[in-house]
Amino acid sequence: MATILNMPKLGLTMTEGTVSKWNKKEGDLVEKGEILYEVATDKINNDVECTVSGTLLKILVPEGQKQQIKAPVAIIGEAGEDITALLNEAGTAPEETPKEVPAAASTASGPAPTVPAAAVVTEGYVKASPLAKKRARELGLDLARIAGTGPEGRVVEKDVLQASAAGAAYKISPAAAGMARTAGIDPVTIGKDGRIMKEDILKQMADQARLAGSNLTETRIPMTQMRQVIAERMLQSVQVSPAVHYQLRVDATEMMNFRDRVKQKSKITYTDILVAITARVLRRHPLLNASVDGNDILVRNYVNMGVAVALEEGLLVPVVKNADLKSFREIGREISELAAKARGNALTMEEMSGGTFTITNLGMFGMEAFTPIINQPEVAILGVNSIVETPVSENGTLVFKPMINLSLSADHRVVDGAVAAHFMQDLKEAVENPLTLLW
Repeated sequence: MATILNMPKLGLTMTEGTVSKWNKKEGDLVEKGEILYEVATDKINNDVECTVSGTLLKILVPEGQKQQIKAPVAIIGEAGEDITALLNEAGTAPEETPKEVPAAASTASGPAPTVPAAAVVTEGYVKASPLAKKRARELGLDLARIAGTGPEGRVVEKDVLQASAAGAAYKISPAAAGMARTAGIDPVTIGKDGRIMKEDILKQMADQARLAGSNLTETRIPMTQMRQVIAERMLQSVQVSPAVHYQLRVDATEMMNFRDRVKQKSKITYTDILVAITARVLRRHPLLNASVDGNDILVRNYVNMGVAVALEEGLLVPVVKNADLKSFREIGREISELAAKARGNALTMEEMSGGTFTITNLGMFGMEAFTPIINQPEVAILGVNSIVETPVSENGTLVFKPMINLSLSADHRVVDGAVAAHFMQDLKEAVENPLTLLW
C-alpha cells in the first residue's frame, strides 16, 4: 500500500525546509533507512532517510522548493499502484481542464473609448495646427511628445498649453531637437529639468560613443539556499529589533600579553579569549543574554555563545554551549572544531541552535568599527574590530597603545542604554585585565 512521506521536523525552531537534492528519481526503488533526499534549513543541509521500502512513485516537492513541516513531500509504494486517492489527500491531484466558454457578445452601444495617441509623425513631421506649432516653439516644447486630440491625432493649441501646464513635455531648443532626431537620441533620457540645449545632446552622443566601446554586462545570480535564509533572517531582525549601537575603545595590551604567554602551550586566538571573557561578563548582565517571548523577557543563568564563521557562500553561527563554564582552552578547541565543521558543511542542527548571545569578529579584515545585526531571537551581538596602534594620553604624556573597538548592537525593547553601557564598561575592564576572569 502506498505511503505519503512528509517533511520532517529537524530542529526545535524549524517550520519549513527546502528540498535541495533528490537522491532518487520517480520509478527508482528505495530501501528503508536509505538517504532519499536532502533538506536545507537554517543554512545547513540535512540528509533525510526513507521510512519505508518501495518504489518512489511521485515526487511532490521538486528540488529548490520549500515545504512546511509535516506536509507531503513524496509518495512511496508498489510499481504501478494507483495513487490518485493519495494525490487528492496531498492536494496535488491534476485539476480538470475547464471547458471553453464562448465569448459573450458585446453589448456596448458604441466603440470602446480610446486614449488619445501620441502625436502622429509623418516623414519627420508632426501633425499639428499652425498655432500649436507656434505655441510649441514659444514654450520650447517637442511636439512629438504631446498627445494630439484634434482630427486624426493632430496636435492643437489646447494640447500644447495643457502639456506645458502639466510638465508632460520637456523643453528643448530647435537646434537640439534637430540634432537629437539626426542622432537617434530620445531627449527624455537626458533627464534635465531645464531647457535641453545643443550641448546636452552633444554630451549624450559622447557618452553613447564611450559606452559603445565598453563591454557592459549584467549577470543574474540566483541566491543559494544559504543566502536566502540569511536574507530572510537579516530582514526579520531589522524589522523586529529596534537596535541601538554602542562603540567602545578598549586597551588590548594585557589581552595581547596574555595570548603571547599561553600560545606556546595552547593555540588560541583573540576570538577565543573574547568569547571566554564575554561569556563570564554576561553572567552579571542577564538582560544582554535574554530573548523576547511574546510579552515576556526570557533570561537565563547560562551562556550559549554563537561565533560567526564566514564562508564563501555565506555566514554560519555555530554555538559554544555553556561557554561561561569552560576554560579558554576548551573554548578555543571547540571553536576550532566547529569552524572546521562549518567549512566542511558538517554542522548539525544541535550545533547551530540554542545561542543566547553572538560574537562576530571582522578584525582580521582591518575593520575599525561596524554595526552588526542581531541574531534572532537574541537581543544583543558584539562586533570585534582590528587592534590598531593609537596615540593616547597617559599621565600627560602621549603614548601609542594597541586599541580595539568593541561594537555592541542591542535590542532596545529589552536593553536600555544605561544597561548596555554598564555591560560595555564591565567588558572593557575584563578585556584590559583578562587574568581576573580567566584564572
